[in-house]
Amino acid sequence: MSKSIDWDNVPAAIWRAQRGELRPVLHTDPIRFGQLLGIDRQIAAVCKNTQRFLAHQPANNVLLWGSRGTGKSSIIKALLNEYFLQGLRVIEVDKNDLIDLPEIVDKIRDHAHRFIVYCDDLSFDEGERTYKTLKSVLEGSIELPPENILIYATSNRRHLLPEYLKDNESSKVVDTEIHHAEVIEEKISLSDRFGLWLSFYPINQEAYLAMVDQLFPQVSDRVALHAEAVRFALAKGGRSGRTAQQFFKAWSGDF
Repeated sequence: MSKSIDWDNVPAAIWRAQRGELRPVLHTDPIRFGQLLGIDRQIAAVCKNTQRFLAHQPANNVLLWGSRGTGKSSIIKALLNEYFLQGLRVIEVDKNDLIDLPEIVDKIRDHAHRFIVYCDDLSFDEGERTYKTLKSVLEGSIELPPENILIYATSNRRHLLPEYLKDNESSKVVDTEIHHAEVIEEKISLSDRFGLWLSFYPINQEAYLAMVDQLFPQVSDRVALHAEAVRFALAKGGRSGRTAQQFFKAWSGDF
């Protein structure tokens, strides 16, 4: 149970639904913000929001959405390393376990530390209803949301739910204003509860090669390195920070 976790020394925990408990995480990813290139604007916005949260000032739940491999999850990991000594703790919850979110919140709502409940790759398929639990926690029901907890989520979908062309068929324009159909309003209402939206887009080749250079600082033959890195990205079907990391793991020591 969460009461057995020494939050003074434990930086994070993962919710294990089958056991109904939080498992302490003692060995976290050591990534730092200086290792994340090309997303300075997003990092600055997340840090400002988190600093306000740690200072007991008004702060927003955060949705980081956009292309895969662009650093969304890495920002959350770096946040923990940056602000652990200031009292930040992270609890990771799988999307499929969000039905347990109220129970998780009850375990930590009266704790002195500040918690980010983190859900990676958050999206919902047509017909899923667990997102309603998330909506309730984000803005509260009859009970106010806890002051020491924020939700940070990453997703490839801006509105978290699938959107179809047919959803717009009942939308209409009234006095030059768009009035969305009810199904669209329902889908937008979830992501709208995240006060801070940050978008992530595919990077260009220059930014990709800058990431490769940072990972291979000792290599003198940059022409050969870049040529191989470009071929690797083409084979992967896209350029991203994740692709650069995978290239490093595949070619480290070969140049």
